[in-house]
Amino acid sequence: MKTSSKPSENNSSNQTERLIGNLASRLIEAQKNIAIILSEFQPPIYLVDAQILIENIIQRFHLVVKEICERYDSRPPFLMNDEYDVQDLLEGLLRLHFDDVRREVPTTEFAGSSTRIDFLLDQEQIGIEAKRTRKKLDTKELGKELINDIAHYKEHPKCKILYFFVYDPEEYVTNPRGIERDLSGKYDNMAVKVFIVPKRA
Repeated sequence: MKTSSKPSENNSSNQTERLIGNLASRLIEAQKNIAIILSEFQPPIYLVDAQILIENIIQRFHLVVKEICERYDSRPPFLMNDEYDVQDLLEGLLRLHFDDVRREVPTTEFAGSSTRIDFLLDQEQIGIEAKRTRKKLDTKELGKELINDIAHYKEHPKCKILYFFVYDPEEYVTNPRGIERDLSGKYDNMAVKVFIVPKRA
């Protein structure tokens, strides 16, 4: 008399299905946990977009300056002689993309003195400091200024990312990429990004 193998085959198939289902559930749960962990280290999408916009404005700033300084029919050019000229144009470009652009926001007092961030995007918690190089603001002095500014600005409760935009059309800075690499980074709870433009060939 032959014994049927169907019940054992069915049991084996059911066990396999349960095992696969269990593994699938565990994988889904693991993916959720990984997403939660990564979200703690990755900025939200809107903040990434904001940084892309700011960096695009900074990197194309010199192209805009060239256009407005070479005007039609020999009209008087708009000048970019000092930091206030740079800040005025930068503010206009920022307002194309951001609703809340605050100018000259004071920092908390540090070492007996306080200073002001040129621009603060309040919702994004991004600060932007604009500088215009000159003969007296060479590589060494620029480095000192940036280090001093970082010490002040990292105490600001709403400045989580700080951009240094250094406009250097006369190329007074002898090692721009070196300064960018040396000073860009994390300072306590504030990330710093340094851009010296225009880029050189």
